Amino acid sequence: AAADVVAARLRAVGVVRGSRVAVCAERSAELVAGLLGVLKAGGAYLPLDPSYPAASLEYMLSDAASAAVLTFGTSVATSVPVLDLDGVFAASPVPVTPSGVCNGDAAYVIYTSGSTGRPKGVVVEHGGVVNLLAWGAEVFDKATLARTLFATSVSFDPSVSQMFLPLSVGGTVVVVRDALALRESPVEVSFVDLPPSALRAVADSLPATTRRVNVGGEPLGADLIERVFADSDVEEIRNQWGLTETTVDSASAVIRRDFAGEVTIGRPIANTKIYILDRAGRPVPVGVIGEIYVGGAGVARGYLDRAALTGSRFVADPFAGNCGRMYRTGDLGWWNADGTIGFAGRNDFQVKIRGFRVELGEIEQWLGRHPLVVQAVVVAKYDRLVAYYVPAGEVDAAGLREHMTAELPGYMVPTAFVALETLPLTPNGKVDRKALPAPDGDAYARMGYQEPEGEIEQAIAGVWAELLGVERVGRFDDFFALGGHSLLAVSL
Repeated sequence: AAADVVAARLRAVGVVRGSRVAVCAERSAELVAGLLGVLKAGGAYLPLDPSYPAASLEYMLSDAASAAVLTFGTSVATSVPVLDLDGVFAASPVPVTPSGVCNGDAAYVIYTSGSTGRPKGVVVEHGGVVNLLAWGAEVFDKATLARTLFATSVSFDPSVSQMFLPLSVGGTVVVVRDALALRESPVEVSFVDLPPSALRAVADSLPATTRRVNVGGEPLGADLIERVFADSDVEEIRNQWGLTETTVDSASAVIRRDFAGEVTIGRPIANTKIYILDRAGRPVPVGVIGEIYVGGAGVARGYLDRAALTGSRFVADPFAGNCGRMYRTGDLGWWNADGTIGFAGRNDFQVKIRGFRVELGEIEQWLGRHPLVVQAVVVAKYDRLVAYYVPAGEVDAAGLREHMTAELPGYMVPTAFVALETLPLTPNGKVDRKALPAPDGDAYARMGYQEPEGEIEQAIAGVWAELLGVERVGRFDDFFALGGHSLLAVSL
């Protein structure tokens, strides 16, 4: 009923089938109703995380040409109609005629990190989402989906499963601030879906009612599997693999309590085809590493208004006839003899940091736009981002961090900024990333070092130094500026 109210209001301001509607709202029941309302109106929703810098939100709003914006507990500067979701559950019911959307219509547009310095919008169609939900309804029983945790930012596609899968079978979506809420207060949930880094932080706090756990976004280690089974009553873990461009999940591996083998990403989900090809586009033999391509129902439409980029990544599927397409993922893997797939990482400079997919090139572009930075390169080390730069004048880590924070979401801001006279090069003239030095104390954004005073400050500084991997911590240092994040704060 609340979604119908939203759909009617959107249609009243001109939203029609195919319109894109931005949703910038705090995680809440109103947010879920708002997203459903966009779909009922026939539109495609564009999720905007309220925690993102204003410049990022403005860019996505403009790039996607949103017809309207839904808000709840937030404000957005825009010239298009803005509708507040407050009160939609108390509003009088409004009948809404069907929108007439079909499999080929867009369901949502999610922006992902881009190597050109600007994020790119991935257009995902209803057909891919329906296939994902139909598969989920088959492999998870209703008891598992009865109370599903919704803890992921709506700007990341795992939220699609967390919201719509339980609702599609009559289950309940349990909305929390983030995964760390599991440590703070009792939450009754039967199904949890988290990246490994977040699961590590709450593995000993999973509710006793939790029956199944999905894991995705990062490689899953056997040690975490053992820990979850040891610290909880979870019956089954599923290791999920997929990308935004392939509608959340493309492969799945079932792991039960008798697990004693190799961690794989499993087999393709329903109506999905996975190919592992060599550089010439030929299938590789069992046990040989190649690039993973995904075909079938989950392949997205492409990148919004990026025809050249779409053409380079969404390519014809030579194994599926004239009309098939497949997505070139950039992930590497191999076939096992039993038909499961082993995962071997990336073949480019795209990385995963705490479950977030990051294009290092985009961060390098933004850092290079600082007027006092001549050259810049960013690498992922020690589960954090480290930036190396050649300065053209007096600039320090604090100034560069401030520059980056104004434009990029927090997970894309480097922890350390290392100044170099020149970047090391390989014999063929490329940046030698293996020769980049470890960051020292000057690489972090500090307020000016002052020694900790008293036993308590000294003890805290010692814990920070151990967790953050820095030599010394001053009494005015900032935990997050030194590389801390919310998950690491649990260990703190």
